[in-house]
Amino acid sequence: MTVVDAASPLPAETLAAAPRPDHLLVAQMVQPGSRVLDVGCGDGALLRLLISRRGVDGRGIELSQSGVNACVAHGLSVVQGDADTDLQHYPDDAFDYVVLSQTLQATRRPKAVVEDLLRIGRRAVVSFPNFGHWRTRVQFLTEGRMPQNANLPEAWYETPNIHLCTIGDFVDLVALLGARMERAVALDATGRPVRVNAPWWFWNLFGAQGVFLLSRD
Repeated sequence: MTVVDAASPLPAETLAAAPRPDHLLVAQMVQPGSRVLDVGCGDGALLRLLISRRGVDGRGIELSQSGVNACVAHGLSVVQGDADTDLQHYPDDAFDYVVLSQTLQATRRPKAVVEDLLRIGRRAVVSFPNFGHWRTRVQFLTEGRMPQNANLPEAWYETPNIHLCTIGDFVDLVALLGARMERAVALDATGRPVRVNAPWWFWNLFGAQGVFLLSRD
């Protein structure tokens, strides 16, 4: 399989649907040719990107049957499963990377899930919407209602999110677990990285999403 560098142009067949900025960032964090498990892989967009552009040996686990069907239709190796209950069945160090993209906030036991990611994979990549972003705070302050935006699009009565957190909260969790942050990037509302070397409070205020590359300490 040909490995395409993350900085290379998109293949022609994918130009119609450009990858999301957070997916591109995740791909940059994964070494070419790695064994990757994508947890909560949805319709397989990120997994397809990792396979086509990084040449990974990719597998996925997805809760929804519609997501599994979409992945299988694209020829992906994906099984139906629940991150909260099924990750415990995977052996230690089964993958080089375990990816949890925009799924942490929808898990019932996020701390245990991150622990499983770091047990199953030599490294873990975790991305999530930042509930501490300034637009979210303003919406709370001015409207007094649960916010809706590009990163949190569902109404409160339809959202799958049950454990929303901030970038600051996640940094605290990483410290509690004794994990190492090899790379951390905050993306603004347009998908561009927030200023590098800013303090955590700055990222927590202006980052719409957080993307973290973790490893066991």
